[in-house]
Amino acid sequence: MIVPLFKVSNMADAIRHYTEVLDFVMTDPNDHAGSPVVDLGRDGDNLQITTAESEKLFGSVVYIWVDDVDALFAKYRGRGLDTSQKAGSPVHQGPVDQTWGRREFYVTDADGNTLRFCQYIQG
Repeated sequence: MIVPLFKVSNMADAIRHYTEVLDFVMTDPNDHAGSPVVDLGRDGDNLQITTAESEKLFGSVVYIWVDDVDALFAKYRGRGLDTSQKAGSPVHQGPVDQTWGRREFYVTDADGNTLRFCQYIQG
């Protein structure tokens, strides 16, 4: 198993973003907003967020394969996903058919870490 690690500047804000908007749950009962590392899970995928790593770690990218990017994006928008910081990026504004055969949308957190939700284009 591979577990990506995202550097975050504010653990409490990051926990809210990942759990309240993006369907992740905290998987270690000992983790809390004051923890230097928090383990998260979502549909069998795992992710760690940390305030303790090198400053060079900001801006990581992870792909997450899903069954329905359109429904997921609508769900996240309904929960308050704010895309205004990426107004010039169509793939942040909603699912886009990419030339490489995937339909994708991106969610970038306040620290520049990006989750790229994708599915193969059926056709």
